[in-house]
Amino acid sequence: MRLVVEADGGSRGNPGPAAYGALVRDAATGEVLHEIAEAIGVATNNVAEYRGLIAGLTAAHTIDPTATVEVRADSKLVVEQMSGRWKIKHADMRDLATKARGIYPPGQVTYTWIPRERNKHADRLANEAMDAAAKGRAWTPQNSTAFATAGSDEAAPAAEPAPSESTAAPRVRPTAPGWGPDLGRPTTLVLLRHGETALTPQKRFSGTGADPDLSERGRWQAARAAEALAERGTIEAIVSSPLGRCRQTAEAVAQRLGLKVREEPGFRETDFGAWEGLTFAEARERTPDALDAWLTSADAAPPGGESFTEVARRVEVARDKTIARYAGRTVLVVTHVTPIKTLVRIALGAPAESMFRMELSAAAISAVQWWSDGNASLRVFNETAHLR
Repeated sequence: MRLVVEADGGSRGNPGPAAYGALVRDAATGEVLHEIAEAIGVATNNVAEYRGLIAGLTAAHTIDPTATVEVRADSKLVVEQMSGRWKIKHADMRDLATKARGIYPPGQVTYTWIPRERNKHADRLANEAMDAAAKGRAWTPQNSTAFATAGSDEAAPAAEPAPSESTAAPRVRPTAPGWGPDLGRPTTLVLLRHGETALTPQKRFSGTGADPDLSERGRWQAARAAEALAERGTIEAIVSSPLGRCRQTAEAVAQRLGLKVREEPGFRETDFGAWEGLTFAEARERTPDALDAWLTSADAAPPGGESFTEVARRVEVARDKTIARYAGRTVLVVTHVTPIKTLVRIALGAPAESMFRMELSAAAISAVQWWSDGNASLRVFNETAHLR
């Protein structure tokens, strides 16, 4: 994955009340995956700029620690010092630079200077944080308008129009579960497994191989799910795996709700490799050792396929992108067995082996709420009342 970090910081007084702002984009699409801003008390412009850099790189590392990252900043000092072309004389700056360099391995991050007018988004995040601090409040993504008001960004690839609300939710380390402060409206992912295909009742491995269409019963299930979701009236956006059976299910709901479907490749099913189209018994007969390993380790993969660990990595990125784009909204995610079980497992903090202890029916509805502090709440699992 290639990521772009845009970072800025400012001080009203230099030194004076200071804050930073940072965001992470998908380099291929320009889509904003994460926004963050924070007031840091009294500091200089340079300290605020370095703090923004550190926050942006930390967010990028959370999304994908293996990514190649381009940092774009309007601070010539930060860009030249981090690129190694200028010496860092001030001890405080050296400490901050060392911290920034330690987030990714050497060689994964490059630095590009951009003019201030092309760094509007990060600049406005920093100013929002300073404004909030002046009023005795903390910056929150729910109240941010930086994305909507930053305008076009020549430094990033073109992306499709984003929602008018804030499109980012901070990824922070989860706190202990239990009662806590009001964190605002969570982002709710309503998880719909696609309807049946011809392979479903036969219980055959069906990943990214043949990609069968919905069967007649599967189309009926998709229509019933669409009716049930329309009755609830809570869905504000639809995201789907790019595989045909999910697209067909998602389109049935989209037509009923009058919404468009956005594809997210990270929500595709596991690549089952040599097991595609086989039953469990057939896979055991052909590759018994590989199947035993797969049943006991999330790192084991079907021959020529993906492990659950690999799937979880891309599903988490897809989840983060969806939460960032639709922060505080209710989003229908039409996907497959493994991605849904993965999201539920992660929400519960359950071990990988729990994947084999969940039953997930075709066209079943589940729902997870994700809060701004990183915690999650499983609200519904494997609901099939609309099919009875």
